[in-house]
Amino acid sequence: MTNEKLTDPFTNKGTAFTAAERKQFGLVGMLPPRIQSLAEQADEVYRQYQQRSTALEKRLFLMTIFNENRVLFFKVFSQHVAELMPIVYDPTIATTVENYSRLFVQPQGAAFLSIDDPDSIETSLKNAANGRKISLLCVTDGEGILGIGDWGTQGVDITVGKLMVYTAAAGIDPSSVLPVVIDAGTNNEKLLNDPLYLGNQFKRVRGKRYYDFIDRFVAAFEKTFPDVYLHFEDFGRSNAATILNQYKERNLVFNDDIQGTGIIVLAGIIGALNISKQQLTDQRYLCFGAGTAGAGITRKVYDEMVSAGLSPAEAKKHFYLVDKQGLLFDDMTNLTPEQKPFARSRTEFANADELTNLLAVVKAVHPTIMVGTSTQPGAFTEAVVREMAAHTKRPIIFPISNPTKLIEASAEDLIKWTNGQALVATGIPSANVDYSGVTYQIGQANNALIYPGLGLGAIAARASVLNDQMISAAAHSLGGIVDVSQPGAAVLPPVTKLNQFSDTVAAAVAQSAVGQKLNQKPIGSVTAAINEVKWEPTY
Repeated sequence: MTNEKLTDPFTNKGTAFTAAERKQFGLVGMLPPRIQSLAEQADEVYRQYQQRSTALEKRLFLMTIFNENRVLFFKVFSQHVAELMPIVYDPTIATTVENYSRLFVQPQGAAFLSIDDPDSIETSLKNAANGRKISLLCVTDGEGILGIGDWGTQGVDITVGKLMVYTAAAGIDPSSVLPVVIDAGTNNEKLLNDPLYLGNQFKRVRGKRYYDFIDRFVAAFEKTFPDVYLHFEDFGRSNAATILNQYKERNLVFNDDIQGTGIIVLAGIIGALNISKQQLTDQRYLCFGAGTAGAGITRKVYDEMVSAGLSPAEAKKHFYLVDKQGLLFDDMTNLTPEQKPFARSRTEFANADELTNLLAVVKAVHPTIMVGTSTQPGAFTEAVVREMAAHTKRPIIFPISNPTKLIEASAEDLIKWTNGQALVATGIPSANVDYSGVTYQIGQANNALIYPGLGLGAIAARASVLNDQMISAAAHSLGGIVDVSQPGAAVLPPVTKLNQFSDTVAAAVAQSAVGQKLNQKPIGSVTAAINEVKWEPTY
C-alpha cells in the first residue's frame, strides 16, 4: 500500500487519520501517534497563521496548507472568510502574481496551455483534472491581471485564488474545479528579460492564431468536461468582450471583469438607491476608466435602465464615459466596440474641446453616480468630489480600482468631502468611517460578493447559458439585502456574511434559469438542487 492518501491534497487528512484508517491505508508509523479532529487542526493552523507578520507570509503559509490538505484549508477559510479574503485573494494575490516564478513550488492542480502546442490542449486538461469530474473551470490568459496589467503565465495564480473563493463562499466542491492559464506570450518587458520567468518568452500572439487557439480550447473543454461552467478571468481589453460574445449564446460562460464587475456595481447602485429613495432612471452615470471593466459595468447599468422602462435611445443619454483622453466622443477613431455605443456627440457641448479631464467633465454633466475603474490613484480629487456633490443630494461614488495602491479615493475622504452625504463602495476592504457622530459602513464592491453565488446557481440549475435575466436577478437579490433603516448603512452586504448571501444569489439565479426553461434537467426545488451540489469541509 502506498502513501498516496498523504500526498493527494483531496484525500489527505494528516493527523486526523484514525487508527483504523492508518492500518487500512498503510500509514502506520508515517504520522505522529496523536489523532486530531478537524476542528483541532483548524485551530492550530489559524494560530500559526496569526504568527506570520506580513500579508505575503500569511498567504504563503495558507498556500502550504492548500497544497497539502484541501479540507483543512477550506475549513479555516470558511471560519474566517472576511479576514482571510484579502490574504487569499485581492489585494495580497497581486504580490504573488508578480513574483510567481520566483515563488513557484508546485502547480496547484492547474492546467498550463501553451499557444505553441494547440494539439495538447485536451491532454493537458485531462492530466490536470487527474480523473476528477470538473464542473467549474476558471481560465485566464494573464493579460489584464487586476490593475497590474500583463503578467503572462504568472496570472494562473488569479484563477487558483478565484476558485478558492467559489468554494469558501458558495460551497463549490474543490475537487470539481480546475484553474487554467492560456500562455499566449507576454508584452511585459520585465518578464521577457527575466531568466527565471516560467512562461513563454515572446511577445503576445494576436489575431487569428490566438482566436483559433481559444476556439480549440473551448471545444476541448466541452468534450472533456460536459456541462462545465466556464469562468473567463482577466483577459486583456482587446480580447475579453470578443471572446465572451463569441460563446455566451451557446455555452455556459461568464466573464468576471465584464459581467461580474457590472453585477456588483449594479447591486451596489440598487442598494444605494434603496437608501436614497431615488429611481435608477433619474440618474446620470459617469464611468472613469472605460476599459474592459468600465465599459462592461456601463453596459450592465444601461441594460437595467432599459429593463426599467427607458428606450435604448433614452437610456444612452444617461451615460458618460471618461478615459485618459477625457470624455469619449463618437468622432474618435480609437474607440473599442464596447465604448462606441456610449460615446457622446461634440454638438451636445459648447466647450467640447475642453472636456479632456475628469473635473471638466464633472462640471459639464453633473453626474449623480461616478464609478472609477481607471487604476489612477487619487483621481477622485477633493475638487472633483465637491463639484459632484454640489449638484446632487446623495452622490453615489464607487472608486473600485484595485489593489489598494490604485484606488481613486479613500472612503474616508469621500465621506468628509461630501459632508457625510456620499453613498460609497470601494473595490478594496475599507474600514468604517466615523463622521459627525455617524458610523458609515463602507460596502466593498468585490466581485466575490456575487460570482460564487452566480456560479452555484447556474451549476445547480444545470443551465445551458448564463443570460442577462439571470444576471439581473443576481444583482437585485444582492442589492435588496441592504438595511436602509440604519444610519450610515453600507450599500452592499458585508463580506462577513458571504456564505449566507451567496445562497440568496444562487437561489435567484437558479430560479431565473428554471423560469426561462434553461435548465437541462428537471428541477423540482431550487433549494434542493443547490443543496445537492454544495460541499462542506469535513472529513
